[in-house]
Amino acid sequence: MSTTNRQWLLKERPLSLVGPEHFKLVESALPEPDLAAGQVLLKTLMLSFEPAMRGWLDDVPSYLPPVGIGEPMRAPGVCQVIRSDNPQLPEGTLVQCMANWQEYSVGDPSAASSPRALREGTSPNLALGVFGGTSLTAYFGLLEVSQPQAGETVLVSGAAGATGSVVAQIARIKGCKVIGIAGGPQKCAWLKDDCKLDEVIDYKSEDLDSRLRELCPQGVDVFFDNVGGDTLQTALNHMAEYGRIVLCGCISNYNDATPPPGPNNLNLVISRRLRIQGFVMMDYMAQAGKAMKELSGWVKAGEIIWREDVQKGFENIPATLQRLYTGANEGKQLLKVADPQ
Repeated sequence: MSTTNRQWLLKERPLSLVGPEHFKLVESALPEPDLAAGQVLLKTLMLSFEPAMRGWLDDVPSYLPPVGIGEPMRAPGVCQVIRSDNPQLPEGTLVQCMANWQEYSVGDPSAASSPRALREGTSPNLALGVFGGTSLTAYFGLLEVSQPQAGETVLVSGAAGATGSVVAQIARIKGCKVIGIAGGPQKCAWLKDDCKLDEVIDYKSEDLDSRLRELCPQGVDVFFDNVGGDTLQTALNHMAEYGRIVLCGCISNYNDATPPPGPNNLNLVISRRLRIQGFVMMDYMAQAGKAMKELSGWVKAGEIIWREDVQKGFENIPATLQRLYTGANEGKQLLKVADPQ
């Protein structure tokens, strides 16, 4: 086992696009603490990257406190227990937790994100990918918040992303007409040919407004939005009466130095009796067991497919986060830190 612990600390808060310059790599001696009852010493194996991580860097109140200057960047991950004072998590166990950008950490059962053992046979990439938080976000956001009905039209922005692609496929499974919005011919072809969406709109080469008018003459019943900005404004124009808009993310303006103007057509919310609701996946964790059982069944049956973008190397962590906001990633963004011992 290494005697040092590398960490990426937040050096300064980004005002626009987040990048490696906002973090500082430090190396310190690996602490040898006397583990308290139930605690475990963890070695980080793989990290997950989520669009919401950009919001954790802003010094504003949110559903999680902001990462402090000089603190390790917060991040979900899979770790291995290398020392244990917890009979439920013996040495060698693979666990999922809030690992942060560091090679070693102490897992505490009393913490909000206490480490939990991976299901037998689940690899780190699957635990953080198709069986991870993005899929749970898709499941709860679509089925609990919007409650789609068979035959309804569901529109998904950011449809080629880790969350959007699962949203679109669950909507298809539930018997909805599904239209995805994505950027570039490769992403659109994957959604159409492999994910089996009814229609896909390439926002980089097609006019979103005219395509929605063509594809949704009766309007959109459910809009699952991961993008915000102009996409949200355009979608509002095409909502059906009593439609539901699920606000999951607004990646189009996470890195803007100045917040963009909001939609100027919110009067449609009144005249068409629309419902707009934001949500956070953590609010539904009491139902995670049921959700994971259904997701596992769909994956096993081939009803849900996924893609992963796995980068490598602890030194590449900040640059990997930036990939999310430049569109460089192809599928769920992960980074491999180490192999299990």
